[in-house]
Amino acid sequence: MTFIHDDFLLSTKTARKLYHKYAEGEPIFDYHCHISPRDIASNRQFRNLFEIWLEGDHYKWRAMRSNGVSERYCTGDASPHDKFLAWAATVPHTLRNPLYHWTHLELKRYFGISELLDETTADKIWKTANEKLATPELSTQGILKKFKVKVVCTTDDPVDGLEHHRGFAAQHHPTKMLPAFRPDQALTVNQPAGFNRWIEKLSAASNIDVNSFSAFQSALKKRHDFFHSQGCRLSDHGMNHCFADFCSEKIAAGIFDKARRGEAVSAQEHGQFASYLMLFFGHLDAKRGWTKQLHLGALRSNNTRLLKQLGPDTGFDSIGDWPQCSALATYLDKLDSENSLPKTIIYNLNPADNYAFAAMIGNFQDGTMPGKIQFGAAWWFLDQKEGMEWQMNALSNLGLLSRFIGMITDSRSFMSYPRHEYFRRTLCNLIGRDVENGELPNDEKLLGPMIRNICYANAKNYMAFPGMSDDAPAKKSKRRK
Repeated sequence: MTFIHDDFLLSTKTARKLYHKYAEGEPIFDYHCHISPRDIASNRQFRNLFEIWLEGDHYKWRAMRSNGVSERYCTGDASPHDKFLAWAATVPHTLRNPLYHWTHLELKRYFGISELLDETTADKIWKTANEKLATPELSTQGILKKFKVKVVCTTDDPVDGLEHHRGFAAQHHPTKMLPAFRPDQALTVNQPAGFNRWIEKLSAASNIDVNSFSAFQSALKKRHDFFHSQGCRLSDHGMNHCFADFCSEKIAAGIFDKARRGEAVSAQEHGQFASYLMLFFGHLDAKRGWTKQLHLGALRSNNTRLLKQLGPDTGFDSIGDWPQCSALATYLDKLDSENSLPKTIIYNLNPADNYAFAAMIGNFQDGTMPGKIQFGAAWWFLDQKEGMEWQMNALSNLGLLSRFIGMITDSRSFMSYPRHEYFRRTLCNLIGRDVENGELPNDEKLLGPMIRNICYANAKNYMAFPGMSDDAPAKKSKRRK
């Protein structure tokens, strides 16, 4: 039996039945990722395994550095082939790291390769994979079709023109690509130089001279309106923690003016300004019927030497340990009290806070729809088997797992779609184990629809994107040989 086989991660008979009958055949609703809209619209054909698999993948770079691999083979000037060989030599050392599972699941699903990757198999795998990458099935658009991706929501700055989204829509591909509004730069008054450079881009994109705080808000609203016209129904915020030091518009305007003059903004002022803007964005989202996503808890760019050398998002981020609950509760309560709390997904990065987050969402369910406030999927450092189980156990114990909107790719790589399969296998194994332990009824009519809904339908129904017709239930999948 090969390492990646039909029943990988499925330890019980019930788990296998639930996965193969109810999870395996479901389409993918990828409502949060970081893949390139340009690559999708242009139907990029990757030239080799490095381009699709290692280019920009900080998960792999971290493992390679930990294995003593020189930076030249991670982000440096080594050839694509040599970088791949350095990764292949690292893979056997990733045992019990999720990278070992992902690596072999991806090789199997994209290229039909069952061999374990190491130094001895690297050249053969490189050649086989590169030949298959030249086929239409493994262009970016071919990959979306192959993995039955119904929707992919990219992550986009408010100043983006979204021309690639329009170009792709005109191609009438079976996958919908929609933008998500990520205004993180709007909060960065504590970094006046970068903030002011971004303001100039906002002025150009909105065709509004942003010479005052009022104009700033008008420009942001205009971009929000534009994103809505392009099919956007999601916002997203990546923050250490929520901001809840609310201030008046006059105070926020004073802080804005200070940053526009290039003057230093204190930590307290930054918190006040960000709090004001997060309420502003909450009102915009609620008015438009959008879903707000809050990604909380990342401690970013810890290695300042390598940040200066390599830039952000190169593998030097970590899990933060800020107090989360008080500010999160205050922020949600403020929007709720103003009748402006949109559908909200809260993602937690520190597993110590799982139960706190799972409890928090119950405070703001208002009966208007199932699961209006969601405890989002395990992400980044937690999007592995154990982290997924932690998140689902906390949600199960304090909320309704049956209303969970499921997995996201949260990746910059087109090789990451098997993460949905990985999640589905973990989910079915979790439920199957409970059944065989006598902790859940062995009732397929009860369990099967729940599994199917978590895999796809819950997300589709929750997002309610325009133009998404009802899908017929997926047919039972044929087991892979």
